[in-house]
This record gives sequence, C-alpha cells and structure tokens, in this order.
Amino acid sequence: MGLIWINDVSISFGGAPLLDGVSLQIDEGERIGLLGRNGSGKSTLMKLINGEIAPDQGNILKSSEIKIAMLPQDVPDDLPGTVYDVVASGGRTYIELLRQYHDLTVEMAQQGSAPSLLKKLEQVQHQLETSGAWHYHLRVEMVIAQTELDGSAVFSVLSAGLKRRVFLAKALVDEPHILLLDEPTNHLDITSILWLEQFLLSYEHAFMFVSHDRAFVEKISKRIVEIDRGRLFSFDCDYTTYLERRQAMLDAEEKHRRDFDKKMAKEEVWIRRGVVARRTRNEGRVRALMEMRKERAGRRYIDGTARGVIQEAERSGRLVVDARNVSFAYGDTLIIDGFSTTILRGDKVGIIGPNGSGKTTLLKILLDELKPQQGTIRVGTRIQSAYFDQLRAQLDENLTVKENIAGSNDKVFVGGMPRHIVGYLQDFLFSKEKIISPVRILSGGERNRLLLAKLFSTPSNVLVLDEPTNDLDAETLEMLEDRLLEYSGTVLMVSHDRTFLNNVVTSTIAFEGNGRLQEYVGGYDDWVRQRPKPGESQRVDVKGGKPRKERPVRLKTKLSYKETHELEELPERIDSLEKEKNLLIATLNDPGYQVNNDAATIIAANDKLEELEHVLDEAYHRWDELEELARKYDK
Repeated sequence: MGLIWINDVSISFGGAPLLDGVSLQIDEGERIGLLGRNGSGKSTLMKLINGEIAPDQGNILKSSEIKIAMLPQDVPDDLPGTVYDVVASGGRTYIELLRQYHDLTVEMAQQGSAPSLLKKLEQVQHQLETSGAWHYHLRVEMVIAQTELDGSAVFSVLSAGLKRRVFLAKALVDEPHILLLDEPTNHLDITSILWLEQFLLSYEHAFMFVSHDRAFVEKISKRIVEIDRGRLFSFDCDYTTYLERRQAMLDAEEKHRRDFDKKMAKEEVWIRRGVVARRTRNEGRVRALMEMRKERAGRRYIDGTARGVIQEAERSGRLVVDARNVSFAYGDTLIIDGFSTTILRGDKVGIIGPNGSGKTTLLKILLDELKPQQGTIRVGTRIQSAYFDQLRAQLDENLTVKENIAGSNDKVFVGGMPRHIVGYLQDFLFSKEKIISPVRILSGGERNRLLLAKLFSTPSNVLVLDEPTNDLDAETLEMLEDRLLEYSGTVLMVSHDRTFLNNVVTSTIAFEGNGRLQEYVGGYDDWVRQRPKPGESQRVDVKGGKPRKERPVRLKTKLSYKETHELEELPERIDSLEKEKNLLIATLNDPGYQVNNDAATIIAANDKLEELEHVLDEAYHRWDELEELARKYDK
C-alpha cells in the first residue's frame, strides 16, 4: 500500500536544480537506502518528505493521517533534562497536560479539595483521557525500554552514540509510518552500529536512510534510491546488485552519448554546407539539429571524483613505534593495561573499540604526545606525521577554503613542485566560488574533503587518521582507500567503518574491555573471526596471522640463554646501526661531499648505505621473532 507519492517535484537553491522533475512512491514496510554524492540533495529530499520545505514545482501527496518522523544528521548535545524528558518532548501537548495534572494534585494535597481546584482537575483529566496522553506516557516508557536506554539518565552527559539513540527513540514515540534517518551511523562505535542494524531489521514500518557506511547499507536496505544530477533512480535490489546495475546503466549512458555526439557531428557538417542545406529545404532536419544542440547544452555530467596524491616525506626508519607494557588510566578508570606492540614502516594499523574506550588516547601515546603512566614508548627515527582530526579542529571556520590550505600564498607544493591553489582544490571538487568562501558554510562532507586536501599537501611518512570516513561519499571513500594502499609510509587509523577497515588495514588493535588491548592480523572481518568466543581462551599470532588455541604441552618453555642475551643486545645494536645509517645519509646529502669525492667513493658509500639497510632489516626481523617467542612463553 502506498504511503507517499512524490510527483514531478523540482527544487533549486539558486544553482542547477537539486531535484529536477522527480517522482517516487514509498510503500508500507519498505527499507530504502538513499544514496548520492555529497551535495546531491539527499537531505533536501528528506526535508521535502518530512514537510519542512516545499518544492518549487510538483506536489507531494500523503495518505490520510500518515505520520512521519526524522532523525536529523546533527543531534543537539546540550539539551536539559533526562532521557525521558527528551524522548517525550515530541508530544509537547501530552507532556503539558501531564504536568498540569501533577501540579494540581500537589496543590490539592497542600491546600485541600477546593471546588475550583476540583473543577480544574476534572477538566484536565477529561483532556488526558480524550487526547490519549495516558497512553503516550506508557508509549514513551515502552520505546525507552525498546531502545535499551535509561530514562532517568541526564541527557547532556551521555556519549554521542547514546544521544543519537535518544533522538531515535524520540522519533519512534509517535509510531511513524515512515521513519527518516540522516546519517544514523555517524560517530557511532561498532557496537552501536550493530545494535542499530538489528533494531532496524526488526522494525515493522517503512524507513528511508542516508548513509555512506557501505556495510550498513548492504545489511539494511532492500531498495536503493539514488539521486544523480537532479534525477531519481530506483533499484529494487540489495546494495551489491545495485552497484552492478548502476555501472551497466552508466556504461549504456556513455555509449548513448558517444553515438549522439557522432550523429550530431555529422549533422553539423551538413548544416555548415550552407547553400546546399538551404537548397534542400529540409527544414525538419534543421529543426532536429537545433533540438540536438539544445539537448547537448543542457546535458549534466557526473562530477569528477576527488583525486590527489599523498605527499610523502623522507622514508622513516624501519621501526616506527615500539611500545612495551604500556598502561594508562584517567583517575580510577583504566584505559590501557600492559599493552605491547611493535609498529614497523609500512604497517597500516586500525584501532577499534567503543566510544570513550581510549582510542584517541592510544594514538597520542603511540606518537609520544602523551606519556604512559607505566611502560615505555620508543619512537623511531625521522618520523614526520600528518594528522586527520575527527573534530576538524585543524580548520579555521572564519578563513576561506583557500586560506586554510595555503594561507596567503597562491601555491602549494605537490611532489616538490609548485601548484596553483585553485587547481589543487579543484582536484578535491571545490568550485571557484567555494574556494573563496569561508569554511563555516561548508557541509560535513565538504569539510572532510578539505581536511583530506590539507592532509595530502603535508609531507609525511606516518599518517594518523581519527575517524576519516564520516560524511564522505562512496566515490571519495574509494579514492582515499586507493591512496592509502599506494602510500609507502605507516598509517594509524581509528575508524568504525567496517568496509574501510577491511580494505585498508594490515592489522587491528581492539579495545576488549577493562583496559585489555589485543592486536589481530587483518581488518574488521578478520578480527570478528579471530577474537575469542565467550568462555574460550585464545591467542592470536599477529605476525603469522593465524589464531590458535593453547596447546596442553609445550616442548620449550622459555628462551635459551643465548636467545635472551641476543634479545637484550638487539635494541642497542639497532640504535647503533640507525645512527651509522643516519650519519651516512647526512654525508651523502651534503653537496660538498659530492663535489670533493670521485664517483667510485660515492658509489661505495651508496653501497654501504644499502648494506646497512639490509642489516637493519634483518636485525628488526630477528628482534620481532625473539620478542614473539618471549611473549609466547610468558603466557
């Protein structure tokens, strides 16, 4: 049964139409994923459906007494009151009646049953019964329980994920026929995303959601609606099938355009003959060409994909971070308890865990920006890091897009070569108008693209990414994945995007409760497969990549004396080799050395550097091997 009909709707905000004569029907029980590039009009379509804005033309018809509720993309975080107050605030009339009833009963208890008070109480009781307010109160309590919230908790102190859940409960209280969700997984940890997936899978009514979380879209949607260049395309299938059909549709569109352009070129040759064309008096053919010109002039092309190359600094030493028995707490709250890891050049490490578990704290400790309360951190040589901040604190809201990247300069250096800032920012899909606009007017997706532009222009050999995927469309996400895979440096990344983790990281550090951290080979799916099942003791061989259970008998229970002595000496030997290598690099980079020595001497020095690199690699490998053995025997 149809719930809502969108008929020939168009809307524009000054530029090209966001929606250009689109039509759509939503039926009962549908699960619709609404997709499209940043700025394509997804939030606008939802606001049209919700009745917040009106179309420029066309109409939106709704079945009688249909109720629609919306979970907005940006949830306020400073509302007063308890969870119950916020959830119930959607029914303000009901809440006001309940408060009046409560105040009158208190007044009567204090002053007695005066006739005037009795009359007021009877009136309020009648309104409560006829309006359904008593039922509303019970429904608020039921939805709070259904969404696993504590109604008495103070809203302002909740985590970002729980605040979004409170607003979801608020949207559900009126039992909407259509639920609209705008980026519901933003800033949620993986546990909260999995809860939301299960909740929506069991939800009986229709809902439409916008999300760039590909795993979430794949799991939840039964129908995909895409906004592309002002048009709506509906695909009655899952996400994977949609990708295949969409690509086939784009290929067919490209072929049609090639054929069209070829035919138009022939007609242009004919019309340029002038006299011959007029002599034939083929006015229909002339009119057809005019129509073709008009059609081609109105053609809207797909925006390009953001592109760019991460600027790499001089290669770091092979060791990037060595953490030994690190512990850290905030007051009585244990964040990290005795965690050890070795991160080597080229590793791409994902960090996952619940919101508030300490992921950003771990990043700061690994980068030696925050000292551990116990244990040691050893950072390698020639580390040059670039940081992507989930809170976008690196952007100045009052400066323009251009000024945030290049300051007062007109150029940035890309690959050691100067490049004009306008061309550079256009690579990240910023128009000339946006480039000179203040950052405060940008959408969330545009701000994240600007942070990527800033990140890519900063030479680095260690990239630190704190929630880089929020608000990015699928095309930009895929571009970022490709660049990170090409990057020869080291990546430390906090993310709740399961697909992104699967596609990029080589190992995953998971916060598993009570300060316990464990490192696993591979991405999110590998972690799910390797992590211990409840009640099962299981260890993971990070270097070998295979989970294995404890064996009841060990042939060897500790390192030999020779191995122990070798392990103790290796850090000092590696330090000495690193210093020797750095000194040799500095010598080779000295212009005077190149001038004052012959070719044979310079070649010999370069050979020596290559030999040192090889010896260092073997030393690090042996260090990793012995430490892995030591950890195995200690357990």
